[in-house]
Amino acid sequence: MARANIDLPTDGELPSLPQVVLRALEACRCDSDYREIGRIISADTALCARVLALANSALYGRSGEINSIEQALLRLGTDQLQALIITASLRQLLFDLGADRWQQIRDFWRHSLTTALTARALGRLTGYANTEEAFMVGVLHNVGELIALRQPPGDDHQALLDNQIEIGARLASHWGLGQMATDAIRYQQAPARDIRDAGHLVKLINLSTRLALADSSGIEAAQTIFGLTSALTREICTRIDREVVALADSLDIPLEGPFDGGDAHKRLFEQVVRSAMVEHALQALPEQANGAELLTTALRNLVTLTGRPGLAFQQHDDRLELLAATRTAPPHIEVPLDNPQSLVTQVATLRETDVLNPQNATILDRQLLGLLDCRTMMSVPVCYGEQCCGVYIIGLDSAADAGLYTVLVELFAHRVGQFAHALRKDTRTEKVAGETLEQLAQRIELRKRVHEISNPLTIVRQYIRQLQYKLQDIEGSGKVEPDLDIVREELDRAAGLLERISEAHEPESADAQVSEEGVVINNELTILCDLFEEALFAPHDIHCELTMTTASTRAQATRGPVRQLVMNLVRNAVEAMPNGGSIHFHTAAPIWQDGRRWIELTIDDSGQGIPEPIRDALFKPVRSTKGPGHSGLGLSIVKQLVDDMEGIISCRTGEEGTSFRILLPGVKNTEKE
Repeated sequence: MARANIDLPTDGELPSLPQVVLRALEACRCDSDYREIGRIISADTALCARVLALANSALYGRSGEINSIEQALLRLGTDQLQALIITASLRQLLFDLGADRWQQIRDFWRHSLTTALTARALGRLTGYANTEEAFMVGVLHNVGELIALRQPPGDDHQALLDNQIEIGARLASHWGLGQMATDAIRYQQAPARDIRDAGHLVKLINLSTRLALADSSGIEAAQTIFGLTSALTREICTRIDREVVALADSLDIPLEGPFDGGDAHKRLFEQVVRSAMVEHALQALPEQANGAELLTTALRNLVTLTGRPGLAFQQHDDRLELLAATRTAPPHIEVPLDNPQSLVTQVATLRETDVLNPQNATILDRQLLGLLDCRTMMSVPVCYGEQCCGVYIIGLDSAADAGLYTVLVELFAHRVGQFAHALRKDTRTEKVAGETLEQLAQRIELRKRVHEISNPLTIVRQYIRQLQYKLQDIEGSGKVEPDLDIVREELDRAAGLLERISEAHEPESADAQVSEEGVVINNELTILCDLFEEALFAPHDIHCELTMTTASTRAQATRGPVRQLVMNLVRNAVEAMPNGGSIHFHTAAPIWQDGRRWIELTIDDSGQGIPEPIRDALFKPVRSTKGPGHSGLGLSIVKQLVDDMEGIISCRTGEEGTSFRILLPGVKNTEKE
């Protein structure tokens, strides 16, 4: 078929099911990790298209390398991903489709998801190396039809339908998905006998589209293309149908009967309006402030947003402190959290919004109602992840009014929690026991160098004394020359060390980008292990073992984040071995996974293992169990650092100890190190 002369739309002009966008927004609001958000995005063609187009764009300097949703999400990072979801929700409001068109989009969604899941299953069964790529192409294979669905009936609509396959192939090429993905879309309807010797991905998508359509020829095509029996093919189709139904249920998408996305579209509109109101109200927040200043300033904005009086409490480790009130000067109120009875202490402890029940009002509740001059009140925690920095209270005329404000105030409090987290978090280092890891490294390095300088200076002094003695005898001046040479050499050495000390105080640029050279993991481990030996390992009776591959370990990363994540993991390991033990660093390369080259770093310790209650939220911010001086953010920061480097991290823990395995993208065509 000749290529139609049709302009390609941008990825932002494709409609999604509003239920999917709503669920993605909810996941962002709940600070879900990128994998959970990615699971939702992966089920929607329009969202997948936006993610892949952005990840493969020239903005990231390495277009055309991303061939799976997971790789795209790793490249974008959590913050960029959430921004993309919010923008997608705004664009979604532009699509005001009728009931008939919404039903067509629902059926489109079911078919694309079925094709994607089938392609992944067939890829695993037939040994395809990158099953996530097969899933991605399955989601996008009929994107041309989605473009047609956004158009009203008419000539343009029919032209798009007639050329949907070619449009989809051109978009795949435009988004940098590669030749094989483009061909898989272009030849999705080719006869089975014509693609028997085609590329593996082409065969997967061709067969998956047939099976997703319940095409009577699909069973026969499975035998022709891959030699699959009819019984096995039917079993695969049955299992995929169950997966689609389960995913649709989780997203509140009815698959049977008439479907109208109007109600969900209205809910999405309300959610977007609330988000816009909150973002506008937060524009005046100070960029630099402490936690108390942030909570106080934000309270004024909250009162403007809701038109209701309010109170702001700051949460400390074991108490709440009243910071601000809008109708009167705030009295001094500090409330312990060890026995939560009042509304504000229960909300701070449970981290759930609640409205006062007058029958259960405590004396403190009545005092706060007096400050608000209202009949009742609603309390909302200011949290980011598991970290709660305060509580807001707004006054209400009746409990029934809570429904008008709950979602809006919760969204506002959540965004304030994000601001508070950003103010506390140093982008490069995590504070532990009053000293940042960067400061620790500098202090230990300085101590080592000063110690190193003391040796040559001692030698200098000794030789100066000898020189003074020998100069007493002028006739022996010939013996002085070798000593003067030694003095000169040692002085030069001392000068060089002093120069290194001055260089140590020049911080590495926080905005340093990943260079083409990358960073050699083996070199960094050698430096860090040397540094840790004196400050951490020896004082705690910990034996360190370093096993490094002889292959190239040059990774696409910068020095600061690599050192930061190693330091965090080492500190955790040391704290898990209070009576001594061993820690083992191991590198391996190259590791091949999902068609990419990786550098593997493993850190093992013989400690007590990670407590079972916190394993489920291992890489999320949690309430620390280590006492004062510990924020509980250590592993969440490690996870963020690895994500920012487009890496992968996993953990194995138990009574025998803990092991962290980190995969970092390897630099291509590395030279011998």
